[in-house]
Amino acid sequence: MENLDVMVLRTLRNWRQSGKRALLATVVRTWGSSPRPVGSIMALCEDGAVVGSVSGGCIEDDLIYKHTQAYAKNDMPSGAPAFVKYGISAEEAHQFGLPCGGTLELLLEFDPDPAALDELVTALERGQLMQRTVRLRDGVVSLKASASPENLVVTDVQLVNTFGPEYRMLLIGAGQLTEYLATMALFSGFAVTVCDPREEYRGAWSVANVRVTSDMPDDVVAAFKPDRRSCVVALTHDPKLDDLALLEALKTEAFYVGAIGSRRNNDARKQRMVEHFEQTTESLAALRGPIGIYIGSKTPPEIAVSIMAEILAVKNGVKLPRDMDVAWAKNDLAVPANDPGDLVCGVPKRAG
Repeated sequence: MENLDVMVLRTLRNWRQSGKRALLATVVRTWGSSPRPVGSIMALCEDGAVVGSVSGGCIEDDLIYKHTQAYAKNDMPSGAPAFVKYGISAEEAHQFGLPCGGTLELLLEFDPDPAALDELVTALERGQLMQRTVRLRDGVVSLKASASPENLVVTDVQLVNTFGPEYRMLLIGAGQLTEYLATMALFSGFAVTVCDPREEYRGAWSVANVRVTSDMPDDVVAAFKPDRRSCVVALTHDPKLDDLALLEALKTEAFYVGAIGSRRNNDARKQRMVEHFEQTTESLAALRGPIGIYIGSKTPPEIAVSIMAEILAVKNGVKLPRDMDVAWAKNDLAVPANDPGDLVCGVPKRAG
């Protein structure tokens, strides 16, 4: 599954190039709880077709109703963009399904220029990070390449939003666990590449829409050029394949670099890297392992869930309980708690 923003912008471009009227809605501010973050976009066509999301469904329904009615009456707004707020009162929050009285503000752009949309989509399809600036007094759009992702900024004069290519995931090893993780990554919006020089694993690969390569993993990492929208995960348990690739990935801006294995295996891996590759504790600090959030997983799909959850949490800037010692979690799970005196807040007390 491709990046949602690219899908929205491409669909909007196609509508406009075919002569249809349409609008682009962007979440520009939120107060309290909000179903979608600032920067989320949605496109609405004159015939009621919609792509993207600004609220998860509730506000979309209102926008569709109001603007398809306006289109039908030939009374659709045009010209300068307009701001609209939803969820200002508790009653509106309940009506539109906003949680905890949350409020959000949208910027609506009417009939965006198809030529500017085409330029933006073409750049994004080439993998270029792009900054899109909308002048609020008349809706005129300017575009320029961006060196790094930036948060949306809105002032009295303009809105600036950065659109990037999809997040990318490079998986080392083409085994069963990789198939489950690749599948989850695809429907989470990642472009997935799998590297495995072993024909016996690579030949059985069955997940569509994944690039599979047989080159050596460290060479693949170098060619992949991980950036801040990339993650690299080693899943082979084979030091000959994993170690050099991980070291190559640690030189990059990848937001997540990790390897499967137990704590003992992870410690042994780091020791090898220190002894044979002149690494230090500091140079290996970004290497994650064991990977995944502890959920008691045993099967490949359960392990993939735990790994994907951790990757998404890191991507979204969520502090993880890895931080919560996995060993303690395992001990707590194993200790019977029949005596109420052995419980603290409903969980077994930790020894010591």
